[in-house]
Amino acid sequence: MSALDQLKVMSAIENCRTAALGGHVARCEDCAYTTIAYNSCRNRHCPKCQGAAAKQWLAAREADLLPVPYYHVVFTLPGAIADIAYQNKAVIYDLLFKVSAETMLTIAADPKHLGGRIGITSVLHTWGSALTHHPHVHMIVPGGGISLDGQRWVSRRPGFFLPVRVLSRLFRRLFLEKLVAAHQAGRLSFFGQHIHLADAQSFAAYLAPLRKAAWVVYAKPPFGAPEAVLAYLSRYTHRVAIANSRLIAFDEHGVTFKWKDYRIEGRDRYKSMTLGTDEFIRRFLIHVLPKGLHRIRRYGLFAKGSCADNIARARELLAAAKPDGQPTAAAVDPSKPNCPCCGGRMIIIEVFARGAAPRHRPTAPTTVIRLDTS
Repeated sequence: MSALDQLKVMSAIENCRTAALGGHVARCEDCAYTTIAYNSCRNRHCPKCQGAAAKQWLAAREADLLPVPYYHVVFTLPGAIADIAYQNKAVIYDLLFKVSAETMLTIAADPKHLGGRIGITSVLHTWGSALTHHPHVHMIVPGGGISLDGQRWVSRRPGFFLPVRVLSRLFRRLFLEKLVAAHQAGRLSFFGQHIHLADAQSFAAYLAPLRKAAWVVYAKPPFGAPEAVLAYLSRYTHRVAIANSRLIAFDEHGVTFKWKDYRIEGRDRYKSMTLGTDEFIRRFLIHVLPKGLHRIRRYGLFAKGSCADNIARARELLAAAKPDGQPTAAAVDPSKPNCPCCGGRMIIIEVFARGAAPRHRPTAPTTVIRLDTS
């Protein structure tokens, strides 16, 4: 990730939904209410744009839901590995995705645990609540899988999915093996206080304590049937480092925002923090992903190419027909809202280019139609 990539993100967010990106004028067919809507930047790091993107993605996933409980599993990198990831984001984030998925698939396939092939939706987050660098993967996993011979659906034990301690140990072993292989292949770079890690012996000594430390894998209890899954997924899939809803204030001294201290239980964990403007921007830009890195990936039964066939087979084994005639999120087009005055149909009467001013004027007083869904 280069400074140019960060500048592009900053420019996109600054210009999002302003005249700089152009837009269109819409007018109600019935009451002539007129409004101006500016174009979105559609950058995946923009808090304003990810709400609509999440709705579209979730609508596409609705048909994949299975009538079983779902689990939320989190794989977190130790701080020492996160420090390496800070300087090698593309390599380490990719390893985090692949190794965590391999860990889940391996343990699930073991007859001692589940003995089946499972489906995984993985989402990468790189931040802590205070915008610090904290890479981890959120997984949403159905509570069961297709047996290894493909002849039946294997359900998890009531209230239990896969043993966290076993997952943690395999995750640690696999990750360190692949990390060492990446180092030997010359795929890692080191700067500043970590420059000595370019040496193989120094790198081995750096990793030695991590081979005995506990790596955090957290599995939450099942959170319900498929109708709850989309709402749950929406909290994770298209989230950026900080949502507009967490911002409290900003002035010449800095930016104040809400954050959660996970080391404290109860109401006291919810706090506010004020950072200088430069520091706030620096922390936000830490989480700009390398170009081409996909932050949502699907594995196992949900892997691209075989997902549709696997879902159909799972439904067959579960004796659950694909739901018909049910309204989905795809039926709602947030880009074509109804008139806020009379509910009539809004039609586009003018499109204006980047940096240009529209010829038509909005109805006064101006009503904001497009809500910030971040």
